[in-house]
Amino acid sequence: MRSEQSTCVPHRSRLARVHSARSARRPQPTTTQYALAKDKSLKTPSTEIQAKAERGGPSAEENILDALYTLSRLRETKMIQQYPFFEAHGDPRDLGRQHGEQAKEQIRGYLDFLAVSLRISREQLRQRALRFQPLFEKHCPDLLAEAMGLAEGAKLTLADSLVAQLRGELAQVNDGACTTFAIGPRGTATGSTFVGQTSDNPPELEGFGYVLKLQPTGKPAILMWTFGGMLGYHGINEHGVSHFANALGGGPSWRFALSHYPLKRLILEQGSLRGVLQLMREFPVCSNGNYMLADGSGAILDVELTSDGPFVPELQDRFLVHSNHYLCTEHACDTNFRLSLPDSFPRLDRMRTLIDENFGHIELVDVQRFLADHDGYPVSICRHSHTGPEGPMLGPSGKTVAALIAEPEQRRLHVTLGNPCENPFVTYSL
Repeated sequence: MRSEQSTCVPHRSRLARVHSARSARRPQPTTTQYALAKDKSLKTPSTEIQAKAERGGPSAEENILDALYTLSRLRETKMIQQYPFFEAHGDPRDLGRQHGEQAKEQIRGYLDFLAVSLRISREQLRQRALRFQPLFEKHCPDLLAEAMGLAEGAKLTLADSLVAQLRGELAQVNDGACTTFAIGPRGTATGSTFVGQTSDNPPELEGFGYVLKLQPTGKPAILMWTFGGMLGYHGINEHGVSHFANALGGGPSWRFALSHYPLKRLILEQGSLRGVLQLMREFPVCSNGNYMLADGSGAILDVELTSDGPFVPELQDRFLVHSNHYLCTEHACDTNFRLSLPDSFPRLDRMRTLIDENFGHIELVDVQRFLADHDGYPVSICRHSHTGPEGPMLGPSGKTVAALIAEPEQRRLHVTLGNPCENPFVTYSL
């Protein structure tokens, strides 16, 4: 399935060494540690934003701080325990307009956050984003029309709307520490499929997230967890096609092409994994990421999609697990492993163990428990902010901002606001 031969020399001994070194597991967190993790993730914005605000930073940063403080107070008083829910229907322009009207505060806050976190002015972000407009016109014109509607609804410019679709690609940075999984029918108590992930990101993203239900004219209905106006992110469609994703350390070089987010939306317009694979072969992406996929037939698949094309890791059998380092032979090497989060290896091993030990009788409650697991705390599957060293892909403030489980045959999506050890899963259906 690959389009180019990678220059990375495989080195499986590194994977074997890391996966076998499980004797130094950290103890489960105490009640006090839970409280400290919760306080840090909800009350304290990133160090950079906090420091700038204390020095009298611009209003955009102060607005972010205010929003985060409000969110933390609402969470503490249990006034909210789930992400906002928005719906839109119609043609692409209508979808975008309705989306933008409902999520305008999240979109505006997210754009401010991007400018601060990427250290790029809003105007510079706009200028960079407009360079990608011809690629949207060529490869996904309906999404460009939807982005125009989003701008109208949120009372922003088209350039602002495109910034939201490009995210870190505007500065060629990649962040995230997610753990994904897919369990086929043979592994579950009911003979159905589970697929999902923890979404590990900067804690500020909790303030910009929401669940979005789309009913496009002439296309499949979609349920998505997304944030800040992104038109494509993790979710499921009416055919059961589901996708979740991981950032990857290293791999083929960045190139000028589209970000992964338009592709993620187009995946949710497909009827089966066959269509998804064909789309991945044709759609140009500028960076590298992993896709955990399933559809309504019970099929599951993992694909490492790079700027050189798609690669399928070996051992796609009873169940699939991925974290933030390469598994395919072409890119699984020390060079790339050094650019991955160190905790990626034990997280992968831990999720494999949890699924393997329960394989054949796994229920929804088991999957929820897997995603709340604290083996290796605080950089566990259920990730918490900490005071350790800066990672190559996610800083110490990073945490699980959402846990997601899709049931493709039932067309259901379960979502938590923040860490699944602290908040309930909320169920959405198509």
